[in-house]
Amino acid sequence: MDGTKLPPEYLNRYSSATSRIPGLQLTEIPKTPIAPAVPVSSKQDESPAPRPAWYNPRGWSLRRRLIVAIGILTAIVVIVVGTVEGVRANRYPDYSPLNYKLVDSYEGASFFDRFNYFSDQDPTDGTVVHIRYVNEDAALDLNLTYATDTSAILRVDSVTPKAIGGRNSVRIESWSTYDNGLFIFDIIHTPYGCGTWPALWLTDGYNWPDNGEIDVLETTNEGSHGNDVTLHTTEGCKMNVKRKHTGYPVFSNCDNTTHSNAGCMITGTPSTYGRLMNENGGGIYALEIRDAGIRVWFFPRDSIPGDINSPDPSTWGIAFADFPSTECDIPSHFKNQSIIANIDLCGELAAQPQFYTERDHCPGTCAEFVANNPSSFEDAYWEFASFKVYQAM
Repeated sequence: MDGTKLPPEYLNRYSSATSRIPGLQLTEIPKTPIAPAVPVSSKQDESPAPRPAWYNPRGWSLRRRLIVAIGILTAIVVIVVGTVEGVRANRYPDYSPLNYKLVDSYEGASFFDRFNYFSDQDPTDGTVVHIRYVNEDAALDLNLTYATDTSAILRVDSVTPKAIGGRNSVRIESWSTYDNGLFIFDIIHTPYGCGTWPALWLTDGYNWPDNGEIDVLETTNEGSHGNDVTLHTTEGCKMNVKRKHTGYPVFSNCDNTTHSNAGCMITGTPSTYGRLMNENGGGIYALEIRDAGIRVWFFPRDSIPGDINSPDPSTWGIAFADFPSTECDIPSHFKNQSIIANIDLCGELAAQPQFYTERDHCPGTCAEFVANNPSSFEDAYWEFASFKVYQAM
């Protein structure tokens, strides 16, 4: 029973019970000796309790518990941050196939009909005359531009013996402008030679750099190192992200205020420009501008895709240059783009000693060479089979 007290009536009920219990007769108890109780040694009580295992937190000091807790929290943070950064580093835009339709074609004898001849002062301080670049009338008179049914030529003056005021050259800009599209440039010959700075590019010359610049082909002097594909933008366009390309990245920040306006560049092999490209019959450069990014492919003459006239870039494999939109909003950085082809002379790039002297081993100074060596510019010409522009429908 538990310790609950019984009511008085129950106590009264059992109060006389002892009178009915038989008396105990001591003589009836057997006389067996009772063994004395053996006292338990007190030493057994004093033996130490077993220590908890080293991995049992119950046996840890407060200091150890704090250290372990901090270590666990740090590991969790590292795992979470690593997972987030891993996901971030693997971001890549969706280049799903687009249905492209032809919207503009520049080819044949009418190739130059929808181009403006830029004849203002050269914005890059180049060595040319007639306000740096010649106008359309002068270009036609001097035979610096002409077109046939099969190709169009744009060249540097290679006749004048003493071009003291600068050597004549040409820069053309398309009347049509583009925010996006797929551009197929069929190129038969690329210009090269000491003192030259040729380019095939897109920009909005009246709103540079706000509307961006895309250099599809650009090099200087002999161009023997290969083609440079480059983007130039305002701040907020970077390429230090996952990319898929066969070229060699040089800079990842496209902001024109960094690296002396070098832009974010992808460089190709020597066969992607100049003498080697020309000897191989030229080829096709394809430029794609879309929200997902900007990509450029180069196809040598003997490797042009069979669908080039009904183009589907998703079948073309890895691009020569890839500029994904991961850290660059393409529509806001590139718009109102004109197609431009030109051959600058010296300028602020080709005349730099690191290129003119050290890399391409050109003689004397750039200005003196350009003025006094007309025959050196016989290979300084573009020859285009066609430009075709497609847009997604």
